[in-house]
Amino acid sequence: MKEASIATFCPSGRKDWRQWLEDNHQIQDAVWLVQYKKVSKKASLSWEEAVEEALCFGWIDGKRKSISNESYRQFFCKRKATSTWSRINKEKVKQLMDQGRMRKAGVEAIETAKRNGAWSMLDEVEALVIPEDLQVAFSHYPGSKVTFSEWSKSTKKMALHWIVMAKRPETRQRRIDKVVAMANRKERPKVFK
Repeated sequence: MKEASIATFCPSGRKDWRQWLEDNHQIQDAVWLVQYKKVSKKASLSWEEAVEEALCFGWIDGKRKSISNESYRQFFCKRKATSTWSRINKEKVKQLMDQGRMRKAGVEAIETAKRNGAWSMLDEVEALVIPEDLQVAFSHYPGSKVTFSEWSKSTKKMALHWIVMAKRPETRQRRIDKVVAMANRKERPKVFK
């Protein structure tokens, strides 16, 4: 999808965004949502409100780009069937269901994710569970597991997420080797690539 071909929408608030989703979630694949920062004093909606409404329709947020000192645009699109679900978004959709705000497309996105495993794929990452193959790799380099355990919670989560998201076994093994090597050298990684 070319960036230039993606529609832009500037809602006056949460209701306006929800109405756009109601009208367009099946006929559009994506949109750039223009949002104003509080300093602008212009009517807008918060990032959290925008995400909650998107979840109701099976959509998800993506990259954010600055427009000016007062505004930015946030990319929103239909959630892919294999898109993983964070603990935070799972909690949000539970609340949205309890409030009766979920729409059919949003419920279908959840059901699809539960069937294909995308719903629970990050559960062990969120709980900081070290997978067995990473445990084995740590055992070959004494001290690497200690260093890993000293990393911040967010760094450990980033490393585990990077490993879990590997599509091929060879890629997963390379990522495990890299994490263990960094821990063995007592490095504190910033980004995993």
